[in-house]
Amino acid sequence: MEKTSSLKKVLINEKTSQFVLLFVFLSLVLFFSLFTISFFNANNFMNILRQSAVTGILAMAMTFVIISGGIDLSVGSILAFSGVILASIAKSGNPLWWMGMIAALACASLLGCVNGILIGKFKVVPFIQTLAMLAIGRGLTMLYADGRPISDLSCGLTSIARINFGLPVMAWIFIATIVISFFILHYTVFGRSVYAVGGNEKAAVISGINTTRVKIMVYTLSGFLCGISAILLTSRVSSGLPRAGEGYEMDAIAAVVIGGASLTGGRGNVWCTTIGILIISILSNGMDLMNINSYIQQIIKGSIIVLAVLLDSVKNKN
Repeated sequence: MEKTSSLKKVLINEKTSQFVLLFVFLSLVLFFSLFTISFFNANNFMNILRQSAVTGILAMAMTFVIISGGIDLSVGSILAFSGVILASIAKSGNPLWWMGMIAALACASLLGCVNGILIGKFKVVPFIQTLAMLAIGRGLTMLYADGRPISDLSCGLTSIARINFGLPVMAWIFIATIVISFFILHYTVFGRSVYAVGGNEKAAVISGINTTRVKIMVYTLSGFLCGISAILLTSRVSSGLPRAGEGYEMDAIAAVVIGGASLTGGRGNVWCTTIGILIISILSNGMDLMNINSYIQQIIKGSIIVLAVLLDSVKNKN
């Protein structure tokens, strides 16, 4: 009876959180529509969708990581490194430009796997390991690109971001990532293991779950999704930017935490993360249109993360 009542309480809390998120989302849309001239139009919404695609896919990666009880501060630098790898191969005139996408996904997955091995097998604290990878990845990027953007890319690559099937193809890829992530988390053994490891790692070990393998897979998946984001961003800006992805980890973490995921692990929701990233994207877009200083925007985003963590702490106590 106690387990049933606690389960009902969790479900009620999740539904309440979803309604609150939707209310915040709609309130922001209404606010910026009233106080900015160019917010409520089709071109701006398409721009928001394109922006949401890159950071949203990173947020999906962060959802897996945070549910497993970890954190990944290296997503931005992995994105940047795989982006310059892609750009260096997909130069204009290269008929095998698509090989650059394969190389970008492989490099991003490899760096994610390194994170997973050191965290899962060698028990390095996720915060420390991914902070180190943030520095390593950014250093590798600057070294490989010599600190300069790599431009003059193949038309095949740069045209990806311009493809439109009712919505930009970037938005469709983001939607596909959301659906696949939801399926993996809720309908596969791996997904259930991710929740189990984040909820109670010792209990997961006792129940026969290979927690090391789960963590390696989670961080490898995170790296792979960083590679997808790198392809979309490089295509959109038509250049491999060594400084790409700076601050993206904060947006990804903010989206997941706003979506109700617990930083202690074991709790998270793909759909709520999706609303969270849309809230972050609309907030950034609206503040840009209102000409709010970028430093003030960082303060606001940081404050939102603190508020979300405080609310999560209060919920855990109750």
